Amino acid sequence: MVFRTYMDQALAEAEAASARGEVPVGAVLVSPAGEVVARAGNRTRELFDPTAHAEVLVIRAACEALGSERLPGYDLYVTLEPCPMCATVISAARIARLYYGASDPKSGGVAQGPRIFSHSQCHHVPEVYDGLSAAPAEALLKDFFAARR
Repeated sequence: MVFRTYMDQALAEAEAASARGEVPVGAVLVSPAGEVVARAGNRTRELFDPTAHAEVLVIRAACEALGSERLPGYDLYVTLEPCPMCATVISAARIARLYYGASDPKSGGVAQGPRIFSHSQCHHVPEVYDGLSAAPAEALLKDFFAARR
């Protein structure tokens, strides 16, 4: 089986988020059959919702569409290392594989900070692959924040 990345679509969602004035983070959720079931960028400002991170939005959309609170076998592609909240949601949804681009030394929750998946209270740990399309993801974030300083 040949690996196919969906990070290009996640980057497109991050770019769209940036254009809306949101922190440029994008996510794509892929079914075990390789079909994109949800894609989103951050919408915290637009929705006045601090939980409206890209990861949460795609997981909510897929769970609603499938009528299930769990997504075993699904892959999640995110442009930035998930924060602790998102990492917890990823675990609760039983996502099989997490692929992310840029690391987040300030607010990350996977390889940085609290490292949610390493806690004994974490009931499910996805396979984690980092660094996919990290350079363009980092550039989007740096450009976004540089324009605001």
